[in-house]
Amino acid sequence: MKNNVNFQQKLDQILVEMTDAGCAPNLLLHVCCAPCSSYVLEYLSNFFHITLYFYNPNIAPKEEFDKRVMELRKFVSEFPVKYPVRIEAEDYQPDDFYRLAKGLEQEPEGGSRCYRCYERRLEQTAEKCRRERYDYFTTTLSVSPYKRAEWLNEIGERLAEQYDIHYLVSDFKKRDGYRRSIELSKKYQLYRQDYCGCEFSKAERDRKYREAQERSGG
Repeated sequence: MKNNVNFQQKLDQILVEMTDAGCAPNLLLHVCCAPCSSYVLEYLSNFFHITLYFYNPNIAPKEEFDKRVMELRKFVSEFPVKYPVRIEAEDYQPDDFYRLAKGLEQEPEGGSRCYRCYERRLEQTAEKCRRERYDYFTTTLSVSPYKRAEWLNEIGERLAEQYDIHYLVSDFKKRDGYRRSIELSKKYQLYRQDYCGCEFSKAERDRKYREAQERSGG
């Protein structure tokens, strides 16, 4: 997929067509945490009946996993939406992540291990979308400036073709989506984690913290 595709423009076109048709389809929205969900839910809940799908076997440790689920439930219970929003959270399944990460433990953040992780989470979402007959599926992941929208959309569109379902293209960081997620996180006092989720990203965070402390003489 070319890097110069305007995913926001493609999403705009879909939303205009839906509005003109007077319909509000069912969307299965993969979510990684409450902060990333905040802006995306604010945006898409005006157009869809949404089920938030929390499937994130990469998150470690389990206490972090549980905290993110709790924060998501807290946010949804407080946030006003046009259409009702449901949450479905899978159990903690770290083995799903470690199987795909095997042999890629030394990959840098943003490399092939991350691609495989995106792919696994989107594949699980696509399977559920087909099985339960949602009209669309997508993910909140593209709201992060650290996630590559072209990867996510390439995976999503490939899975949509494979499963004969519809993927909602997106780049939610556009139009200040990431900034808005920070604003909503402050407003609703959401816990904002400082690493992506897996033990490898946590180790990278810790390394950078130690280096910063050493530079500052701390």
